[in-house]
Amino acid sequence: MSVYLAMKKIAGLLLLMTAFVTVGAQPSSDFFTVNADSSVVRLTEKGASLLAALPLKCIQQEYPNKTSHTSASDSDHVLTPRQLHPSFYGCFDWHSSVHGHWMLVRLLRLYPHLPESGQIRAILDSSFQPARLLKETEYFDSRYNASWERTYGWAWLLKLDQELIEWKNPLARRWHAALQPLTNNIKERWKAYIKVQTYPNRTGVHPNTAFGLAFALDYARASNDTGFAAAVKQHAMRLYSRDKQAPSGWEPDGSDFFSPSLMEADLMRRVLGPQQFMKWFNNFMPANGLRHLTVLPHVSDRSDYQIVHLDGLSLSRSWCMQGIARVLPVTDPRKKLLQRSAVQHLATSIPQVAGGNYGGEHWLASFAIYALSAVE
Repeated sequence: MSVYLAMKKIAGLLLLMTAFVTVGAQPSSDFFTVNADSSVVRLTEKGASLLAALPLKCIQQEYPNKTSHTSASDSDHVLTPRQLHPSFYGCFDWHSSVHGHWMLVRLLRLYPHLPESGQIRAILDSSFQPARLLKETEYFDSRYNASWERTYGWAWLLKLDQELIEWKNPLARRWHAALQPLTNNIKERWKAYIKVQTYPNRTGVHPNTAFGLAFALDYARASNDTGFAAAVKQHAMRLYSRDKQAPSGWEPDGSDFFSPSLMEADLMRRVLGPQQFMKWFNNFMPANGLRHLTVLPHVSDRSDYQIVHLDGLSLSRSWCMQGIARVLPVTDPRKKLLQRSAVQHLATSIPQVAGGNYGGEHWLASFAIYALSAVE
């Protein structure tokens, strides 16, 4: 897709999405639909096509780029992003490129007849070349990179492989096979880290432990790795099972794209059975704290690469609220509160996904797709 065509499509996305910010309590359009009781939000094929324009625009765009690379020598210091990461060099940083790839795989799986499907397949086929992925794997084995992208990038890499596992398609099987050296490398690093992580990271940005463990558990279950799944669950219980009275009234921080308290609850509803989760959630989430989290975050400057994180916060809150609501009883008033708030967060934040600023455009579409289509 040429830059002109990509920008033209993104402009169409802006016009379409802006139209339903003011639709009211039950926003619905040809981009996404909401059922009558706000319990299910569905992305339409037209919405999928429009959102696909964003990673297609940046996934092979090398600059601007934030490598976060620790140099070992002069020759190492001058390597370009593409030389460092031949598969995942675009979209500003490594983890955004990884979840941009996840998003494209998911769109191909759910919407195989998208107009962009041929272009998506070509890009993915290029990124999933075995030699390129071996180079990506070797990067983690170099001197200073044992903890690089821990655990946010690790989580998205496993989510990408999970998507390939669950898509029963010959292309997906080939790409999955090529990804295994990197997947296995990351998985072994995670197993080692679980043994030494004493305290969780309760932050609203990349190192958030609950987010990483939730995606790791999803992957472990999809890949039938019972040992890894058991280790993740045991670690989650050790870190979070005794938590009470979450200070959710302190949220958000000024650059959050996660809610620490909702992320923790979203993890624990995966770990615990329904009755156990209800008991834990009742102790963990104060009623006033939960209501506080339904207040939409204010984003004052979307050209600021940190403040724009708050648009991502709306999207991640939405997927957490949807997931938690699914396991609450029908008679629990918090279920309806969370369902309605999840829709409101989506309807308010989706028009900002293609806001014209690269600080948001290089990553927000993946969050939107997960919130709209991928709640586990």
